[in-house]
Amino acid sequence: MSRTRTTVAAAVSALALLGAAGCGGDDGGTAAGGGGSTGGGVELVSDGVITTCTHLPYEPFQFQEGDEVVGFDVDVVDEIASDLGVEQEIVNIPFETIQSGEALNAGQCDVAAAGMTITDVREENMDFSTPYFDATQALLVPADSGISSAEDLDGLQLAVQSGTTGADYAAENIPGAELVTYEDLGLLLTAVQTGQVDAGINDNGVLLDFVADNPELAVTTEFDTGEQYGIGVRTGNTALLDQVDTTLERIREDGTYDEIYTEWFGSAPSASSSPSPSASAS
Repeated sequence: MSRTRTTVAAAVSALALLGAAGCGGDDGGTAAGGGGSTGGGVELVSDGVITTCTHLPYEPFQFQEGDEVVGFDVDVVDEIASDLGVEQEIVNIPFETIQSGEALNAGQCDVAAAGMTITDVREENMDFSTPYFDATQALLVPADSGISSAEDLDGLQLAVQSGTTGADYAAENIPGAELVTYEDLGLLLTAVQTGQVDAGINDNGVLLDFVADNPELAVTTEFDTGEQYGIGVRTGNTALLDQVDTTLERIREDGTYDEIYTEWFGSAPSASSSPSPSASAS
């Protein structure tokens, strides 16, 4: 698996987004025009690269390590890039700009890979690949807090990440908690770790990864939300979507998916937790 990364640190300006968003694209084309195309006819925003929009940090899916952005999602998209015969370039932007489809429509990126759950609302904003990762919500607390359920959060402050399914779940199912919203996962983790809030909710993969290196914190319960991650492309960009799905099928069949999973999570996924190409979105 390639470890070479090109990171674009900042998002384009709001004016640039608005200007580009007005440019439509035909099926399989880019929203902003220009760019390049691969031998298979997949059109890309920039010649020779597949540009990925993500939001850092979201370890172990995507995070900064020295001068590189690495992680599970990064390695998965590297496989897509390899099958297309291009390199991957990563753009770090706010998650709301990703899940709204704005970045894809503006031609800022070709794919969105940000540990992003497939939802009905998001499917109105973009097209999703077949699921590539199963997830659920989990509760992060100080290990000695005694907090082990949603009921224990009554009257306490619960950290949520803006624009996420965790925030939605907490608003709908944990009415007794006072929700405190943070822009990204890093800020949420710091808030729980430093006692700014009593607990935090987010996807189980990232929280379990964090407590492995921070034993003063614990994941005390998981909420069975049945979520699945998908890779997003601009609505109607079927040529690229077909290639993404083809690569996901290949890496499942040839063992590459299990290798990537083991690298970032310590062991291969069980048959019950490995996403099926035909699984339905939640």
